[in-house]
Amino acid sequence: MQVTETLSEGLKRELKVTIPASELETRLSERLDELKSQVQLKGFRPGKVPASHLRKMYGKSIMSEVIEKAVTEITDKAIGERDEKPAFQPSILLPEDETEVDGVLTGDSDLSYDVKFEILPPFDVGDLQSISLEKETADVEDDDVQGALTRLADSNKPYEAKPEGEAASEGDRVTIDFVGKIDGEAFDGGSATDAPLVIGSGQFIPGFEEQLIGVKNGDEKALNVTFPEDYNAEQLAGKDAVFDVVVKTVEAPKDAVIDDEFAKTLGMDSLDALKEAITGQIKTEYDGASRNKLKRKLLDKLDEMHIFELPPTLVDREFEGIWTEVKADLERAEKTFEDEDTTEEKAEADYRKIAERRVRLGLVLAKAGEAADVQISDEEMQQAIIQRVRQFPGQEQQVYEFYQKNPQALMEIRAPLYEDKVVDYILELATVTPKTVSKDELMKDDEEGDGD
Repeated sequence: MQVTETLSEGLKRELKVTIPASELETRLSERLDELKSQVQLKGFRPGKVPASHLRKMYGKSIMSEVIEKAVTEITDKAIGERDEKPAFQPSILLPEDETEVDGVLTGDSDLSYDVKFEILPPFDVGDLQSISLEKETADVEDDDVQGALTRLADSNKPYEAKPEGEAASEGDRVTIDFVGKIDGEAFDGGSATDAPLVIGSGQFIPGFEEQLIGVKNGDEKALNVTFPEDYNAEQLAGKDAVFDVVVKTVEAPKDAVIDDEFAKTLGMDSLDALKEAITGQIKTEYDGASRNKLKRKLLDKLDEMHIFELPPTLVDREFEGIWTEVKADLERAEKTFEDEDTTEEKAEADYRKIAERRVRLGLVLAKAGEAADVQISDEEMQQAIIQRVRQFPGQEQQVYEFYQKNPQALMEIRAPLYEDKVVDYILELATVTPKTVSKDELMKDDEEGDGD
């Protein structure tokens, strides 16, 4: 094996690797010896097929297998002997000329190929103990709890039947039977019995609820509606439909009394227990916002502390992922860059900076985590997978199997776990000073650092 470096420019590297025909011949002979004891051919006893016969019949195909394995092993060895780490899987360029390829397959020629890759930049992680940060926190106030109670009461209002003959108005709840039809034919999923509906809640497609204003108990009515063009059931999108509706009850909302009985309707033992649960939920929300803002401040600091060359391909790949998502979002919203007070060129430059920041921070966190020997345990991975699986009710088994069989998908779960553990490690070294702020200040979106 002969390895010659043909390019060393910044983080880009290119190698010319030559595997002598004699080495390939040795590997081929060893492979033929393995196969002759496994192959069963007509006219030969099991395990007695001569290697020369196998070479004659399958020489080129077996040589192709030998070459593939040799290239992988030798390339890994060649790169492993260098004091550098590739930023991603190296690109291997095998010869394409038919005459040259045939000479290699027949064992008459050496195999020469090129390896192209980029290396991780050499840099030192800055002094993490020198980092000083303010951690914004907010206390849960009585007004916060009372506001949450009021919202709960509004969304859990009791209803009572309206006087006989009184018409339904917006905010009333009606119980209806309905059958939906397109071109006179009922369609799947378009029928229900005893369906409760609060008029004005937006629960049904546009135009449906408005036509129920004024109905009375016992009324029968045909509602003419059009399904939205972007409706999630493609066979119904944009179609005109008629819903035959029978009104069974009309009820008016009442104000909920916030007391122990109200708490019990929500599964709590008492109003005090409900308030305690709400306080805990709000505190969890505040703690999450506090953590996110502190993490952004830390990432800003790390970004400021580290300046080094970035692997161009890593940046390009990160940018293309971001850019594809940005353009898809605009297309879904039927907007242009001009609608966002920018141009495509300026937006592209801005998002490329975000891509560079992501790659830089990813490398810094990875190196800091490696130095600290940060590990993700099997138990932590299992818990994270279970949390992800629970997001797909009814498909738990399929989703679980998907992650078990897909290493790349597992990496997408592992990456944020690892990042958070490294962030926690750095925050333990840094000086973090708590600062109490208002709820509004804590929850205010922080544009700086957006895109991490």
